[in-house]
Amino acid sequence: STAEKPVLLNNIADAEAFVSGAEVAVIGFFQDPRSPEAEQFRLAAGQIPEVPFGLSSSAAVLSHYGASASTVALFRTVDNDRRDLDMNNREVDAKKLTRFIRMNELRLVTEYDPVTAIGVMQSSLQFNLLLITDKMSPKHPERMHKFRAAAELYKGKILFILLDSNLKSNERVLSYFQLKKSQLPALAVFHTPDDEHDVLTVDEISIERLQDFCNNFLQ
Repeated sequence: STAEKPVLLNNIADAEAFVSGAEVAVIGFFQDPRSPEAEQFRLAAGQIPEVPFGLSSSAAVLSHYGASASTVALFRTVDNDRRDLDMNNREVDAKKLTRFIRMNELRLVTEYDPVTAIGVMQSSLQFNLLLITDKMSPKHPERMHKFRAAAELYKGKILFILLDSNLKSNERVLSYFQLKKSQLPALAVFHTPDDEHDVLTVDEISIERLQDFCNNFLQ
């Protein structure tokens, strides 16, 4: 049977375990779990199967998180950030809630597209590392495996971003880093406050090479 969505969180310990157990977790704080807002929340939960949704009506849990009723909070471990959406506004429906989550669900490795770009730009992390590559390449799964392993080492320091060179909307990024498709795959590290950046074209990706590239730039 499919897991019940959203998960009911009746106490603080359950809620904390729920948040810490996922890269991205969403909790709806509702005084009345059968309110119209809570129903819209359930609809959104059904549309985003890969993100865990929790729901709490416990006054202790609401107080613990400093949440007002009819608020949806998105927690992400990558930069230890939290984003809130007020559902007291009647115009917030499942569609708007789904967009809010898609915009803000930064993961250890976030795939860059016009929707996730908003969350990337608003991230509290000042360093971004881009893997610019062709997702259709037979080597892609192996590259991603190593890129993801390196991302674990820099959690809370560097936001790791996958940029698919096949996407037309990403061509601007290639030109920004003065890269041609023939030079890919490439790594680009970026410091957002001052646009300082460095680019490395790579045939093969290794965790050691990623670490050297990141550490040199951080220094």
